[in-house]
Amino acid sequence: MLTSRYTGSPESMFDYDIRQIYSLGIEKYSDSLIRGKMSDAFWDIELPQQMTSAVVSSPHFHLYLAAQVKLHDKGFLSRDISVRELIEHRSDLHHIFPREYLKRNGLTKGQYNQVANYVVSQSEINIAIGKKEPKLYFSEIMEQCQGGVKKYGNITTEVELAENIRMNCIPESIRGMTVADYPEFLNQRRILMAQKIKEYFGSL
Repeated sequence: MLTSRYTGSPESMFDYDIRQIYSLGIEKYSDSLIRGKMSDAFWDIELPQQMTSAVVSSPHFHLYLAAQVKLHDKGFLSRDISVRELIEHRSDLHHIFPREYLKRNGLTKGQYNQVANYVVSQSEINIAIGKKEPKLYFSEIMEQCQGGVKKYGNITTEVELAENIRMNCIPESIRGMTVADYPEFLNQRRILMAQKIKEYFGSL
């Protein structure tokens, strides 16, 4: 799934791999493939570029969600509910930069539906965010972490918030972002998502 190894002519590639495994052994052959295909350049450059997609069926995005499940991540702005639980209950994907906010600022469907703009979150949190820009709703979350009214889930400390942002691969700078920052946000998040997939891959 990471390298699209079997998407072209799978029968020929299967045959080639089987012959190489028979000749070299599975451990030696798989190690040579990983070293050759998954260098630092793959994780740092190629994979983030491949995540420049507005298609939620992207195999790379599904691998990212699998990584979140494997690593026991919590849903976006959730303190107690995991990504696994939200997926099992068929939770929708939600936009970090709200769709209507980006549409109002002239962005197209292909721009606001980028997979790097998606998170798994509770519906009530998504509803509370509504059409607000990140700078606004994160300022309200910060107030919540300082004893203010709880508007977005049950996170009540800055430590919990920072950890939730980290596990959802969101750059810390999201707290002050507006539509002008959206392209850079996507670039930064793709890199963080690729690194989470790398962590998942390394744990197998």
